[in-house]
Amino acid sequence: MRILFFGRGLISTQYAWAFEQAGHTVEFYVRKGRKETFGSSIELEMWDARKGKKLIKESWNVKLHEEILPKYDLIIVSVNTEQLPGAAQFLATAAGDTPILIFNNIWQDLKSSIAPLSMNNVVFGFPGAGGGIADNRLRGGFLKMVFLEKPRVGTEHINNKVRELFESAHFKINWIKDMQNWLWNHFAMNAAMETEVIRRGSFPAVLNHRDSFSNVGLNMRELIPVLKARGAKPDATSLMLTKVPPGLLGILFNKVIFAKGSLPRLFMEHNNSKAGFAVLEVVREAKKAGIPLPRLTAAFENTEYHKSIENPLLP
Repeated sequence: MRILFFGRGLISTQYAWAFEQAGHTVEFYVRKGRKETFGSSIELEMWDARKGKKLIKESWNVKLHEEILPKYDLIIVSVNTEQLPGAAQFLATAAGDTPILIFNNIWQDLKSSIAPLSMNNVVFGFPGAGGGIADNRLRGGFLKMVFLEKPRVGTEHINNKVRELFESAHFKINWIKDMQNWLWNHFAMNAAMETEVIRRGSFPAVLNHRDSFSNVGLNMRELIPVLKARGAKPDATSLMLTKVPPGLLGILFNKVIFAKGSLPRLFMEHNNSKAGFAVLEVVREAKKAGIPLPRLTAAFENTEYHKSIENPLLP
């Protein structure tokens, strides 16, 4: 297949590399001026966990474009959540009839989040990867599992194309029946984590404090009423975060999920992304519904987001 990735970010780069290894043609769309800034290659230092655990270290040549031509079998979009509306607006005219995989975190309802794109031309999924990019060097990795929504009426042909692509590269697909509910829960969990990241100063710093993940559980407890208010049903992971006693939850995360040497820990150690937008979105939602979120709002007192919370009309 000929695949176009929207943006040359962390997630796009890792999956593009894997697809190219499987024999597909991969290219990237980047904004005006970024082609020169990014250059024609990127340094990779990432773990491939599809078959065991293999470290990839290479300088990988990439093909960048500053315009979209109608020659692709699939466009894959994985951008910062706040960038998705702009990406959808642009692709509504630039992509033509090319099917699109939205490989992204989303808090809005799915249809509104991609407007004016047609739901009949889009399928939704979520990656199993992490890390960060700094000085044109990617450090991180990806797991064998990816998450894709089960076909909706009218999208079966796109789901089949996406399935064939990932399976050709030896990824395992976890099919999600209710992608909207899954994404709402995942976004809330991100907000719970980002609240602690803001408090500690960075994603890696979270790993240096024994009570960090206990706090994430307490943050998530505040968010359950927000999820329910928007019609979401807490899933198994959300319930674990809120039902397991905080002290025990901290041990589970520190000793098992983010144990030293684990890939999730490595992903977080190299995560240099800016935290806060997920928290801002759920706090705005809570204010509209009259739901207090003292732990989350306190995290914003000394950040640039504080005025946005006080005045929901601010962008």
